[in-house]
Amino acid sequence: MPDESFERIINARESNGDRILDLTLRPQKMEEYVGQKKIKISLDITIRAAHGRGEPIEHVLLYGSSGLGKTTLAHLIANEMGANIRITSGPAIEKSGDLAAILSNLEEGDILFIDEIHRLNKTIEEILYPAMEEYALDIIIGKGPGAKTVRIDLPRFTLIGATTKVSLLSSPLRDRFGIHHHLNFYELEDVERIVNRSAGILGIEIDPQAGHIIASRARRTPRVANRLLKRVRDYCEVKGSGSLDTDACHGAFNILEVDDLGLDQVDRKILETIIDKFDGGPVGINTVAAATGEDTATIEEVYEPYLVQLGFLDRTSRGRVATQRAYNHLKKENKKLF
Repeated sequence: MPDESFERIINARESNGDRILDLTLRPQKMEEYVGQKKIKISLDITIRAAHGRGEPIEHVLLYGSSGLGKTTLAHLIANEMGANIRITSGPAIEKSGDLAAILSNLEEGDILFIDEIHRLNKTIEEILYPAMEEYALDIIIGKGPGAKTVRIDLPRFTLIGATTKVSLLSSPLRDRFGIHHHLNFYELEDVERIVNRSAGILGIEIDPQAGHIIASRARRTPRVANRLLKRVRDYCEVKGSGSLDTDACHGAFNILEVDDLGLDQVDRKILETIIDKFDGGPVGINTVAAATGEDTATIEEVYEPYLVQLGFLDRTSRGRVATQRAYNHLKKENKKLF
């Protein structure tokens, strides 16, 4: 995926600039975590039961779109269990020896968090099977006919896997997770609470209506909400009165070219291309990519999901189709209706 997709202010994927902010704003207790109510209740029961038995919780799989709080939940589980957490990612584990080293250094009750677990190499993935089921690590020593398999016992640990593409996980790996949680997009009122909480932590004086404006443009995603809050704060300090109010929000979002539904210039360009050049569709994704100058995979994975979620775009067997909602939002006339 092209790097430029990460520069979009409303892109939910983590950027380098998000990491320090995420650490600052990350809740430390489950009760501080806003949203995902059903998941919180379920995890609270699971954690209390595991505490009562004096054992680690089952392996947990967290899946959902970027920026919804999978990493935050993993840290909260570790905090609530009073456990140490080791963090890595699928792409970072390049050799079987890398995973073996991580597993052999775990202690009783530790939590191993693997982000982007769907990107694990299949050979490496197979090492996880006995580790997750039997808390054992099988190591092959030597080569050829003289090779031997040595089994090393591991302490009881919990693996938390996070992925944005659960369909790419192999069935054997997916089935070894005892707990599966799908993180949904947040309700507007929850995003507002997140904005207000983050403003308080950052020492920002924020008007209630301003919090609503930021939340409504955050694409129902906490990471985007916090990023927008930071940008509006910057605008406020340079161009505004210092207090984050509605005028500051509108001024900042005019510069950022983010509209009242969280669409930026790229989102609008895709919709306008389908409507103006291809009469609203259907049109193939490769044709849309060529007409807009964007990468096909970037359109499919970064731009389209939110447009589909808003009901602005339909994916059909014949191609992409702009809906009447898209025409209305862009204030364009749908000639097909006449």
